[in-house]
Amino acid sequence: MGVVHDAARAVGHTLQNIRAGASTLTSHGLVGSMPPRISVSSAFPWGGTLPIASTADGAGVPPPLTWSRIPSATRSIVVLCEDPDAPFPEPFVHWIVYDIPPTATCLDEEAAAACKQGKNSKLSTGFTPAAPPPGHGVHHYHFQVFALDVPTDWEEGLGRRAIVERMRDHVLEWGEIVGTYARD
Repeated sequence: MGVVHDAARAVGHTLQNIRAGASTLTSHGLVGSMPPRISVSSAFPWGGTLPIASTADGAGVPPPLTWSRIPSATRSIVVLCEDPDAPFPEPFVHWIVYDIPPTATCLDEEAAAACKQGKNSKLSTGFTPAAPPPGHGVHHYHFQVFALDVPTDWEEGLGRRAIVERMRDHVLEWGEIVGTYARD
């Protein structure tokens, strides 16, 4: 593989036990003990490996998401994808999409382009593909769907903190699907 890959793998292995942790996910901070009631599915089973196309080793496109059981009082939907296994104090934000109509039942790259997108951890809008450090172990990608009782006609490019603050006390229901990915 090469010297650079070997060095990156050694660093990843050294950082293997340093992770933000699931308790830092947006869902944990916003919904407390509210169980997930929105059914979310994708091209991978819950807990299964992300499609290679959704990783930095592939095309780097978001996996298509579908959901059901959105409450009738929903005024807007927000989707966040976070990786709590990243070696940072907070989860790595891969994707924030908001201003999704309450009647929507799916989201893919094309549909996301018609919505507003927030800044990911690379400080850009759009999807950041899965790219865990080689040797860091399995990372879990939480695609969280939130049904809100307010419209999300917020400005484009908000970051995670701003989104969370605006969502606080407005989550009617939520759900998620978790995909995994590791690099050796």
